[in-house]
Amino acid sequence: MSPINSFLCERGIVNKTKSYNPSCVWDTESGMSLFKARDWWASVLGEGEEFDQGCLCVGDLDNSGSGYDKIVVGSYMGMLRVFSPQPVKPGEPSPADSQLLEVQLRDPVIQVEVGKFVSCSDLLHLAVLHPRKLSVYSVSGTAGNVEHGAQYQLKLIYEHNLQRTAFNMTYGTFGGSLCIQSMDGMLMFFEQESYSFGRFLPGFLLPGPLCYCCRTDTFLTVSSARQLESYRYETLAVATEAETRQDADQLSKSAGKRLMADWTLVLGEQALDLCAPSFSPTSSSIFVCGERNLYCLKDNGQIRFMKKLEYNPSCFLPYASVSEDTTNILLGNHNNMLLVYQDVTLKWAAQLSCSPVAIRCLLVPHRDLRGVVVTLSSEGHLQCSYMGTDPSFFSTPKVDSREQDYAQMDTEMKSLQRVIREATRSQAGRTPTLEVVTVCFQAWVAWSASRIQFPFHILKVLSGRVVLACQSVLCLTLRCCCSTGVGSTTVVAFSAFLNGPYPPADLTGDVAVSYCTSTGIPRVAQCQFCLPLRLVCRPSSPSKNAKYKITVDTNNPPVNLCEVFPDFLEQSEDKEGNALGFHFLSGAHVTVLASKTSQRYRIQSESFEDIWLVVKELVQRFDHHFARLGVKDFQNSFAGPIPLAEYFETVDHHFELRVNAEKYQDLLSERAIQFRAIQRRLLTRFKDKTPAPLQNLDTLMEGTYRQVIALADAAEENRACLDQAFARLRSATHLLILLVTLWQGLSTDQKAILEATLLPLLQDTPQLGWEESVDAAVSHLLRTCLSRSPKDQALSLSTAQLSMPKDTARLKKHITLLCDRLGKGGRLSLASEANAPTPVMMPGQPHGVLGLERRARVSFTALFRAFPHTPRPTSVCVRPPPPRVIEF
Repeated sequence: MSPINSFLCERGIVNKTKSYNPSCVWDTESGMSLFKARDWWASVLGEGEEFDQGCLCVGDLDNSGSGYDKIVVGSYMGMLRVFSPQPVKPGEPSPADSQLLEVQLRDPVIQVEVGKFVSCSDLLHLAVLHPRKLSVYSVSGTAGNVEHGAQYQLKLIYEHNLQRTAFNMTYGTFGGSLCIQSMDGMLMFFEQESYSFGRFLPGFLLPGPLCYCCRTDTFLTVSSARQLESYRYETLAVATEAETRQDADQLSKSAGKRLMADWTLVLGEQALDLCAPSFSPTSSSIFVCGERNLYCLKDNGQIRFMKKLEYNPSCFLPYASVSEDTTNILLGNHNNMLLVYQDVTLKWAAQLSCSPVAIRCLLVPHRDLRGVVVTLSSEGHLQCSYMGTDPSFFSTPKVDSREQDYAQMDTEMKSLQRVIREATRSQAGRTPTLEVVTVCFQAWVAWSASRIQFPFHILKVLSGRVVLACQSVLCLTLRCCCSTGVGSTTVVAFSAFLNGPYPPADLTGDVAVSYCTSTGIPRVAQCQFCLPLRLVCRPSSPSKNAKYKITVDTNNPPVNLCEVFPDFLEQSEDKEGNALGFHFLSGAHVTVLASKTSQRYRIQSESFEDIWLVVKELVQRFDHHFARLGVKDFQNSFAGPIPLAEYFETVDHHFELRVNAEKYQDLLSERAIQFRAIQRRLLTRFKDKTPAPLQNLDTLMEGTYRQVIALADAAEENRACLDQAFARLRSATHLLILLVTLWQGLSTDQKAILEATLLPLLQDTPQLGWEESVDAAVSHLLRTCLSRSPKDQALSLSTAQLSMPKDTARLKKHITLLCDRLGKGGRLSLASEANAPTPVMMPGQPHGVLGLERRARVSFTALFRAFPHTPRPTSVCVRPPPPRVIEF
C-alpha cells in the first residue's frame, strides 16, 4: 500500500480494499478532481431549511456503548434530527430506520453539541443553543417488541433562559462546562444546571468564532479588528462584573480588575472558524481558517505555519496524523471540493456533490471502514462518504476515420470568408437614421400652476434604447412609442413642459440612442433638438419703454418681423411688422423693435436676463431667413458697449445668495450642537435616581428646536432662490458671450473657448461654485493667450486650491480685463502661438470667420488642466438633470 493510502486509512476515511494510482491529478483552482468522494450514505433534510457550521455534531448520543457515533443535525427552522447511518448501494435511497429521531422545536437551532453537561453523571447529553435559550436533552432508546425496531425519545433535563441573544457556544473542562457568546460581546459561563458569571469582551463590535483550549485553559476568539485574542479562564473569573457594556467600560477606567487579552495576533482577515484540538498532552495547536489563508499557531500565539489558499474555503476540521509533529486537516471549499492537507502539503482531493458548511468524522459499524467523513451543506444535503481511489473516466466513442478532402475544405473556407467580408462591408456602410421632428400646436395653450403642456416631438430611430436629456426646469413625459414593422423605424413621441417659475437658460436637449448591430457590436447615435420659444413665452403687445436695451446691427435692409416670427402674430397690433412683444410665463415682457430707416433692431425689457432667449432666437431666425432668400454675405453684429454693469448685478445677486447659504449652514450647525447638548443634559437628569429640577431645560430645548426648524426652512428657501439665480446667471452669461461674439466676430472655436471659460458649471455645489471656477479660467486666459506679450505668458500652471472668494471684485476686474483685451485685438486660442498677430480682414470675407489657415483645435478639458483641484465630473458635465430613458 502506498504511503498516502496508509495515511488516509489510518483515519478510516479510505477504503483499504481499493487500489490507488499515485499519478492522480487534481486542480483546486478550477474545482476539478480525478477522483470523487465515494458515497456511503446520504440524505436530504427537509425543504426550504437553512443550516450552518454549528448545526452538525457527532457522538454516541444514546450512550449505547457500541463505539459507533450518531449524527445530530439542527436547522434554523427549529428541526432537530438524529441519524444512525447504514451503508447503501449507489443510487438507492437510505433506509427509513437510519433516522432515529425528528423533533420540531419552538425556536431556531443555532448550535448543537454532545458532551457531559449534567452534574453527577458521566453520560453524554445533547446541548441545543437557541437565540434566547440553552437546553440540555437526553436521548434514550427503547427496544421494540415488534419488527418496527427501537424507539428513541428526547427528554429535557434542564434549560437556561438567556438575557442576551446568543451567537455561538463552546464547552470544555473549565470551571463551568458551557460558555455562550452573545451578540453584544458577553461571555456567559454555566456550571451544568446553574449560571456562573458573565464577562464583556473589551473593544467588542461584532461576534466571531469561539473555541476553548483545554491545555492552557484559555478561550480563543477572532474580534472585529481581525485579530486572534486569547483570554485565560482565571482572568475572566476575577475580572470586574458589569450588567451592561457601558458599565463595564466605566468600571475598567475607574476601579476593579480590567479584562485584558493574554495575547493577540493580527490576522488581517475575518476568520470563518477556529479549532484547538488536543492530540498530545505535551503540546497543542490552534488552527484558524481565514477567508484566504489557513493558520496554525502554538498555544502561546506563535505561528507554526501558514498556508495561502487559492480558493474560498467554507469549513475545515483538523484531526490527528500518524506521522509525528504533523496534523491532518480536512478542508471544504465553495468549488464542491474536499481537500486533505498534512500541514501545508496537499495529500488528497475529492469532488463532492455540494459545497459543505460543516465537516465531522464519524465512526461507523463497517468491516472495511473505520469511519467516514460527514458533510452538511447550507441547503440540507447530509452526506457520509469516504475517499476511495476509483477514478471516473469519460471515454469518448470511437468515430470512423476518413481521409480529409483538402480541396473541398479550401473551397468552403473561401466561400465563408467571402460571406464574412460582405456582411462586414454592409454593416460598416449602414448608418442609423436619427431624426427629430418638432410639431408645435399654436391654437391651444394649457395653464396649470406655471406648467404648460405645449409641444411634443417625434423621434425616428432604429430599435434600441433612447435617452432624452434637457434643462432641469424642463420636464419630458412619454406620450407614445410605436413601430411600423419589423426592421423599420420606431417612433417615440414625448411632451415637454416648463416646470418652474423662471425660464430655462437653454432650450436645447440631447438625444442618444444605443443599439447593437447584427454582429453584436454596440453603437450609439446622438443628435440635438431645440425646443420652440413658444414653450416658455406667448405673444403679447409690445411695450415702448424698458430699463435694459440691446441693439443688434445687420448688413441688410430691415425685414418685416412678422415674416421672421410667424408664430407670434396673435397679439401683434403692428401691421407693418416693426414691433413684436413676448410675454414670458415667469411674468417678464420683452419687446423687439425694428428701425424703419436703419438696419438695426432693438431688444428691450425690464429684466436683463430674459433678453437672452429672444436675442438668440432673433439671430438664429435672421440667419435662416436670409439663407432661405439666398443672401450669402449676411452677418449680425453688435456695436457695443458690452453691458458689464448690468451683468455684474446678476453676478452680485448670485454671490449674495451663496454667502447666505453658508451663513445658514453655520447657524444650523451651531443650533444642532446646542440641541444635542440640551438633549444630553435632559437625558442625564432623567436617568438620575435622585429627582432634580429641570431648570428650564425643556423650555430651552423647545426654543432651540423651533430655531432649527426655522433655519432649515430659510436655508431651503434660500437654496431654491439660489437655483433660480444660477439659472438667470447662466442666461445673462449666454447673452454676454453672444454679444462679445457679435462685437468681435469670434470664430466658432473662439466662441467655444469663451463658453468653456464663462460657463464651466451647470449647477452650483457647496464644494465648487461658479465664481471661483470662472475666476480661475479667466485668469488662465489672461496669463496665456490674452497676455500683453509673449514674455508675460505664464510658464507654469497654477495648482492652488479653489475656494469661495470673499467678494466679487477680483472676478469683475478679470472679466472687464478679458473684454478689454478682446476689444484690442486679442485672440482666444489654446495653441502655443496664441499671441500671433490677428490677420487683416478682407473686404469680401465674412465678419464672423477669421481667415486663418491654421486653426486651433478646441479642447474643453485643457482649460481645467491648469487647476487639478477642480472636480472633473462637475466641470465636464453636459446636462445636470437625470435623463429620461425609454426602452422599446
